[in-house]
Amino acid sequence: MADDDRAARNRRQAVYWRTLSSALGEDERRPDLERLSQDIAKDVGLPPLLLDRRSTVDDLLRRHPELAPEIEQLIPEGETPIDDVSVRRALVYSKLLLNVYGAGAGSSTISAKQYNEWIRDVGHFERAMGYAPGSLRGARGASASSGMQHGVGQDTDATGVAPEVTNEDVEHALQELRAGRGLMSEPEIKASLAGMERSLVDRMALREVLKDRKLAEKLTPSMALVEQLLRDKRNLEGPALANAKVIIRRYVDQLADVLAREVASAPKGKVDNTIPPKRVFRNLDLKRTIWKNLTNWNPDEQRLYVDRLYYRRTATKKNNTRLIIVVDQSGSMLDAMVNCTILASIFAGLPKIEAHLIAFDTQVIDLTAWVHDPFEVLLRTNLGGGNDGPKAMLAALPKIGDPRNTVMVWISDFYEFSNDRPLFAMIKAVIESGVHFVPVGSVSSSGYFNVNPWFRQQFKQIGVPLISGSLKTLITELRTALP
Repeated sequence: MADDDRAARNRRQAVYWRTLSSALGEDERRPDLERLSQDIAKDVGLPPLLLDRRSTVDDLLRRHPELAPEIEQLIPEGETPIDDVSVRRALVYSKLLLNVYGAGAGSSTISAKQYNEWIRDVGHFERAMGYAPGSLRGARGASASSGMQHGVGQDTDATGVAPEVTNEDVEHALQELRAGRGLMSEPEIKASLAGMERSLVDRMALREVLKDRKLAEKLTPSMALVEQLLRDKRNLEGPALANAKVIIRRYVDQLADVLAREVASAPKGKVDNTIPPKRVFRNLDLKRTIWKNLTNWNPDEQRLYVDRLYYRRTATKKNNTRLIIVVDQSGSMLDAMVNCTILASIFAGLPKIEAHLIAFDTQVIDLTAWVHDPFEVLLRTNLGGGNDGPKAMLAALPKIGDPRNTVMVWISDFYEFSNDRPLFAMIKAVIESGVHFVPVGSVSSSGYFNVNPWFRQQFKQIGVPLISGSLKTLITELRTALP
């Protein structure tokens, strides 16, 4: 290897070391890397501002507009030599990564200005990576668990301490960075940016952002953001409250579209075998018809003669027309509150279904009057702590008309306010009366849930399995139980 190539490779590796060190919060422990990176930047003709974590990409371009082509066209096509150009590219790449994934490092709170600057830095990152503006921030509600939340490839051990950077780490980073987009897959990039945005929103003075309509429109609707708005709605007024409602409405409408498709594609109620099948072509059971008529096969003519046609039964039982959804609105159950409110509105729109919605923590709210509008329902909720299930059951019992034509869905973690567990005795009585009772531990897109183990065991003993928390599982259960 030529001396120039070896020198360029070493300098580029030092840049990646500095990137990893900064991402892991090790800047103060490794000042030599910072000094070395500044010397490298100077040698390849890049300004010191490029290494300043406090400067945005816009700040850099205002002072040094000549760098715009290198930032906008960061990823080269095909193999490139290891030279000063590749070192410059590594330094620019490092700037983008640290600005996007190290936003607000060391700050307990984020200002509206910092959040807006981060959005603009993400825009530069998208263009540099060859994506359309806004495409990487379009992962609505994506989980940060599959990506990076506070740094480039940052992990912690059981003690919460970031591990030391090894030579193997750097070599792996070198290989990935050389591959351009190979640093992360597109879904991982989207998930990591969604996680970063949730973190920034959590630390931001949100009321300040909501006062500015243009700035509020840049917020990506997500479950975390909706939770903050619902918790803070009593402190909002005027333009801030109006902008908050717009954001909640956007998120509700997006999620409602997804859930409506899930409901439409779910299998419908149980087939009623007492009703003869309708003899139309779409109900023809072709496989069964062929199988039953195989004895009529004529080998000489190579022809199957059909004596009888068989049809599928498609009529469903018209039972369980009253749907009562009781959902825990305590702070730990926000996902369930949002998802089930939207589901209730969807099922309320189906024929032959009378839907009722009750929310509870230590108090009970009957939201049936607004069940067709999940947005209005959410504005009337008061997220809090604690559960008083018996009080919610007392509100739900009068809604049961004909028990055998009633489905009651109870969404809660079943960690009750009282210790004598009177709720289970009430639930058991409801089940024995003939109500189709569906206990759900929680409802979220990930399917994660945490349920009081005592209640889980009691449901198992009486043969009423607790639904796993998956939205699809709940939708399937409801479509089976309802007409």
